[in-house]
Parts: sequence; C-alpha cells; structure tokens
Amino acid sequence: MAEPEITEDLIAAHGLKPEEYARILQILNREPSFTELGIFSAMWNEHCSYKSSKKWLRTLPTEGPQVICGPGENAGVVDIGDGLAVIFKMESHNHPSYIEPHQGAATGVGGILRDVFTMGARPVAAMNALSFGEPGHPKTAHLVKGVVEGIGGYGNAFGVPTVGGEVRFHRAYNGNCLVNAFAAGIAEADAIFYSAASGVGMPVVYLGAKTGRDGVGGATMASAEFDDTIEEKRPTVQVGDPFTEKRLLEACLELMASGAVISIQDMGAAGLTCSAVEMGDKGRLGIRLTLDAVPQREAAMTAYEMMLSESQERMLMVLKPEMEDAARAIFDKWDLDFAIVGETIPEDRFLIVHGNEVKADLPLSQLSSQAPEYDRPWIEPPRPAPLTEPVEIDPVAGLRTLISAPSYAHKAWVWEQYDTMVMGDTVRSPGLGAGVVRVHGTGKALAFTSDVTPRYVKANPVEGGRQAVAEAWRNLVAVGARPLAATDNLNFGNPEKPEIMGQFVGAIKGIGEACRALDMPIVSGNVSLYNETDGQAILPTPTIGAVGLLDSLDDLIGGLPAEADTALVIGASAGHLGQSALLAEAFGIEAGDAPPVDLAAERRNGTFLLDNRAHLRAATDLSDGGLALAAFEMAEAAGIGVALDSGDLGHLFGEDQARYLVACDAAGAAALIAAGAAAGVPVAAVGRFGGDRVRLGESEAALDELSSVYRAAFAAAVA
Repeated sequence: MAEPEITEDLIAAHGLKPEEYARILQILNREPSFTELGIFSAMWNEHCSYKSSKKWLRTLPTEGPQVICGPGENAGVVDIGDGLAVIFKMESHNHPSYIEPHQGAATGVGGILRDVFTMGARPVAAMNALSFGEPGHPKTAHLVKGVVEGIGGYGNAFGVPTVGGEVRFHRAYNGNCLVNAFAAGIAEADAIFYSAASGVGMPVVYLGAKTGRDGVGGATMASAEFDDTIEEKRPTVQVGDPFTEKRLLEACLELMASGAVISIQDMGAAGLTCSAVEMGDKGRLGIRLTLDAVPQREAAMTAYEMMLSESQERMLMVLKPEMEDAARAIFDKWDLDFAIVGETIPEDRFLIVHGNEVKADLPLSQLSSQAPEYDRPWIEPPRPAPLTEPVEIDPVAGLRTLISAPSYAHKAWVWEQYDTMVMGDTVRSPGLGAGVVRVHGTGKALAFTSDVTPRYVKANPVEGGRQAVAEAWRNLVAVGARPLAATDNLNFGNPEKPEIMGQFVGAIKGIGEACRALDMPIVSGNVSLYNETDGQAILPTPTIGAVGLLDSLDDLIGGLPAEADTALVIGASAGHLGQSALLAEAFGIEAGDAPPVDLAAERRNGTFLLDNRAHLRAATDLSDGGLALAAFEMAEAAGIGVALDSGDLGHLFGEDQARYLVACDAAGAAALIAAGAAAGVPVAAVGRFGGDRVRLGESEAALDELSSVYRAAFAAAVA
C-alpha cells in the first residue's frame, strides 16, 4: 500500500507546527516517511514531550530523604520503612473521556495501574478526581454516568480498591470534562524495576494483549483543543479489558521475580513508539523493531498503525536472553502474547522494519530528549473584582444551598459503584476525608487524598497552587498520617495563550513553595494542556494527589463525634468569603481574592494536631464551605446533630486556611485548649455535637430533613 504524500495539511493534521517540521527536515536532511512523520508527531506532541511545561516543571522540589525515585520514570517511589516502598502517580484521560466516557475513563484507570505495576509494585489503592460541566448541561449526565461506570467497571474487575477522590461541577467544564486517575502500589524497596534499556543485542519483547487500530493517534488528539469535529475523534479512544490487565499484572510480577527482566515499560500514550524510544533513550542505546513479529488482532495493519496504536494491556521489555524460554512459559501460562519484536543496538537509531522494508530510520535520541522545548510568553491573569457587597442569607438556608449542590452533596451515588473493600486492607473508605489502606502484613497504613480548588487558582494562581498542596497536606494530617510526598495532575487550557500560560506558571510557583515548606516533594505527575472547546478553557485545575504514612494503625484519627462532644477549631478564623463555595452556590458570585495561605501556620497547626491526637475523637480539615459544611458533614456521618454558637456568615462559611475542626470529649477539649495556649496555636470551642437538630447561631433545622436533602441531591441532579 502506497504511503500518503507529505503535505502541509498532513503535517498540520499530525499536530506539528511548520517550524517543528522544518526542524525534522534539518535532523534527517531529507523528507520523513509517513511512518516517521507519525513517530515524530507522537513523540513531539504536548502529551508526550511536555514541550510547554518542562521549563517550569524543573522548578518543583522532587527530592527528599524519603524519595527513592522522583519524576522521569513510570511512577514515583517513596520509602515507607522496613524495606518497603510506595509507588504512585496520577494521570489524566480528559480528552478520551469527553469523546467516549466509559472507555475513556476505564482506560485511564488501566493506564495508571500499569504505570505502577510496571515498576514491580502490586497496586493497593486507586483514586479519581473528576470535573464536569453544569448539572443541567445536556452532556453532563451522560458524561457522569459513563465515566463513573468506566472507572468502576475497570477497577472493580481488576481488583483494586477505590479509596478516595473528588467530583466537582462548573460551567467551565461544559465542553471538556476532566478525568484524573491515581494509583498506588507497594513493592520491596530493593526490587524496583526501571525503564532504561541496557546491554547491546538484548531481545526487545512485546508482552500482553494483541495490537489493534484502537487509539491510533490518541496522544496527538490529547494535545489539541476540541472543536466541532469532535465526533470524528472517537476512533482515537482506546478500548480496555480489565481481566486481561489482571492477568498481565500477575504475569509481570511473576516474570520480575524470576530475574529475567533487564528493563520494562508500559505501552501507554503513543504505544510502541513511546515505550521503545524511552527505553532506548534512557539507556543511551538504539532499538531495532521488526513489526511482522508484533501480535496483531486486525488484518493488514500498516507500520504507521502499529507504531501509533494505543491498544491497552501491553508492555515492552528488554529481556536477559538466556531466560527467554522461562519468560515465555510464564506468559503462556497466563494466556498472554509473548513475542520478540526487536533488539537493542549500539547506534543511536530507531530502526523500524515491516515486510522486509525499512519504514523508519531515525536518530533515536532526537525523538525524546531533543524534542522541542518552549518558553511560552505569559502574563499574570487579571484578578477578579473585589468582594464589596455584604453577603446576607439565613445560615441554615446557606447550608441547605451547599448540601443540595452536586459539588457538595453526598457522593455515595459515585463511590458505591466502586469496590472500596477488595483486597481486605481498606481501613477508611471514601466519604469523609482521606482514604486509608493497611500495608498488608505490617502494622502500618497509608493515607491517600486528592485536592484542588479551581476557583482559587483562577482568581489567584499562586495562592491557588499553594492551597491545593496545603489542603492535601491537611487531609492527610486529619487522619493522623505523616505526609510523605505528592503527585500532580496539571490540567489547563491552551498554553499558547499568555493568560493561560500565566495561570500555569503561577500555579507551579505556588505548588513549589508549598511542597518545599511542607516537605512534601512532587515525585511523579502529568501535564494536560489544551483543555478547551471552541476557545473556551476549563478552570485551571492543578490536582494534587498526596500520600501519607501511619507508622501504626493506633495513630489513626478515624472516629466520629459522639453525643455531647465539644466542637473545636484549630487555627485562626478571619471570615474570608472571597471565592467561597457559599458565594458561588447561593449567589452565583465568583468574586474576591482566594484565601491567603500561610505555610508556616499550616505546618505549625498540622504538627500540633498530630502531637495532640490522643485528645481527639474525630478531625477534618476546613476548606470548601468552611466550618458550617464541615460540622454538618461530620455530624451527619455520625447521625447526630450539631450546634455552632455563632451565626456570623464569615465565621460559618469563611474559607480561611490552616484550620481543622475536631471533636473532643470534655476532658479532651480542656487539654487541647491548654496545649494550644502553650504552643501558641489558636484553639477555640465553637459549639457542641448532639441531639437531632442542626443549629447555626439562632437558625436551625432538623438533622433528618437536611440529611435527606444532602443524600438525594447528587443523584437527582445527574443520575
């Protein structure tokens, strides 16, 4: 079959700018073949090369005594003591999930699980952070249903508990939902597998499922804005099979234990191309691939299609040649494909042969480490109008507005579709704060959370970036965990617009400052840009996924308030209502600055809580919705009422940072207030738990009535 002629339209369709194509001509000193054009397109798109973000990602803190492996591998690796490590990462599947929500979300889960077990870890926890458009938008209900079913269907069948996450709604996501998937696994710290190839003449082995035409060009599609041709992009969405992935997990872990693996890489974005190039580039070797040997499930596939297919459940490995038979036997046992498709070579070449024809012959290092890198122009985005009008609403009416909004209503409809208890080690399920999973066979546990408040980031990118990290840190502390490290999923619009690039730069600055101040380095992550439809960008959404350690389950703060417990706030309250949930939901106002984040206060107050955990029965951080929403959620989960002394709206709904709501018995409350005075940490009694009513100052309602609203609102809006 004749390859198409390389035209300006074909170059543009591959997402390459004229100056990038000119650079390709300079590197090759000739025109590329069609397959070579596809390979450059895959490796040089935003999704694989990070060409707009590399400059700023390098400014993030990525090291610490706990870090075994930071960014650059399939996932980050962090020491948890006793010879064990936690391996974790968060990654986006935004564009595929908007086009085909079920498969887009499912394959997002599959991809992030492979990133973890590629490094030798058995996955033990998953989370997801989801952003959708307005509940009343014609596509929203379809997207929510498809995405949740896709996540649940894949994770449940694979057998990993989903222990946390978040779901939000905002008109800015009407044309571009966000699906951010997180996975974590446990491995022996001295048995981590990396992707750098080593040794010349070593066999390159294809593992897993067969290659089809699904997902061809997926990475390039994920690096472009949407427009009215969106339906034409449906074939670029991959199709996943969780049962094949489960077999692939078991086969890979058995293969790793056999000692046969030199290096191994997941076939994710850009499939065979990206996995082979990354393995070769990291090992400073070339790779020769013979595509006739690639297991195929469709007839007459071209070299272009095989190199760019994003078929799921596939791995690429460099194998010790003397162990080929033993390795093949393992994959035969698990009924998975095992095929030697190439070898490592000493030259800096990426050589692709198909049907005895050379389809590509490229300098391998130029594809990865020499990809374009841009210093995009940026400007600070305009600040929102100040909050000048006084806010007036009955406090319980304000609370009712929040708990009936899908962003703040009870999310059981979502997480009840996920298996939260599979593997038997889940200690704390979704629903109230960070998820907690026991480290099997030890007394330790890991805590997981994901956080960001996009309204804050849009209003003030630096403060919003700081706040996302600080809230994640607080959520870990509130369950008694010592924060270890974080992964980021940076979702923004078109970086070629200076205002959008300014949002990105500001958020990175804030994230970096907070991670340094809180000793919570970024060890892995993902950048998702061009999240726009017809020129309308999403809210800037830099999701922070964070992991904390409980050295003993005895340290867990996992209780609920009891009758007559005192409600106390740790941290100073100034009543900051700018960009608050109350303003947005009750008045449709997104005005004022984001709340300031005092990182020294965050560290001091969180450390104080951990040091005084013995006095606490229950704890939660204060964030969206302030004290009123947090107190209601805590009380409602316990099935008891709550009375807060003040009816002041700033006191009730202000979103000041560095604060926690805790419940203590009388002796614990007295001890905590005394400890706060001694440590210079503000601690104030603000009310009492108990009874069957919710009272905010002089305003009150029956707990049962509010609970009915809270538990029915999400399904009523979108199900």
